[in-house]
Amino acid sequence: MFRLLSLGIGITLAMILLMGCGVEGITDITPTAVPKPTIPFTPVALQATNTPVPPPPTPTPRPKPTDEPTKSPEPTQAGATAAPTVATAPTLNSPMIEIAGATFRMGSDAGNADAKPPHEVTVKTFMLDQFEVTNADFRLFADAQNYKTDAEKSNESDTWLTYAQGKDNHPVVKVSWNDAKAFCEWADKRLPTEAEWEFAARGTDGRAFPWGNEFNVKNVNGKETGLRGTAAVGSFPGGASPFGIQDLSGNVQEWTASAPEHYPGNSANSKLYGATLLIQRGGGWFATQERLTTYFRDSNVATAANDDVGFRCAK
Repeated sequence: MFRLLSLGIGITLAMILLMGCGVEGITDITPTAVPKPTIPFTPVALQATNTPVPPPPTPTPRPKPTDEPTKSPEPTQAGATAAPTVATAPTLNSPMIEIAGATFRMGSDAGNADAKPPHEVTVKTFMLDQFEVTNADFRLFADAQNYKTDAEKSNESDTWLTYAQGKDNHPVVKVSWNDAKAFCEWADKRLPTEAEWEFAARGTDGRAFPWGNEFNVKNVNGKETGLRGTAAVGSFPGGASPFGIQDLSGNVQEWTASAPEHYPGNSANSKLYGATLLIQRGGGWFATQERLTTYFRDSNVATAANDDVGFRCAK
């Protein structure tokens, strides 16, 4: 037993000695793997800097066959005459009010002989200026057309310009029927007929004055008002007609498109009638109560121009 134990110990010591010798003297014969050649490679993302790479330039498009170079303005020759300016429609301040057509009683037994008898008249739907044509409106026309009124052509000392100084919003005066007609045509309008004028003033209930049947000096620029001249259009809003038309009574008497004719059954002989006369309506700033009624009729020749006569347009 002791011998076997000694033999084992000896074998163990021998193995330890052999192992010690192998660590220091025996070379490992396991073949070492040949390292692969290393190729330097750095991803592009790691080489990029913070400065962005500019995009490729945008090519300039070629001009289309239809493109034409812009021409430089040609120099104006000395003494050359500019092309005439074509007159355009005016920019007028007066609004127009539409009046529906109807049948009404024209004339009155309460008026003078020329206003009798009352009779039925039918008018079609039309439009009428709410205000009388002003000096500012007429100046637009005169300047655009280089227009001279009948009074100017006759070299009268007072013309519409005399009364227009500082009164742009007053009704134009010293204008003849010819002047009024020319203005309306330029404005693409016309003068109202006598029947249209009366209907617009008195309405379907046959008023004696635009505001009613009783005279009221506060509603009109007439003789009793005491102004002795025109007032700005629309200065008497209480005098509006049933349709909202202003100054149909007073301020200025107004031209119409109609020649004077006798009413049916009337044979009166007065200065109202004549082949060269045109009807005026409404009375002006120096008119008495009778002449300020909605049915009073007056007339004058086409070339007459007074300081209390103007007009308004219809369409």
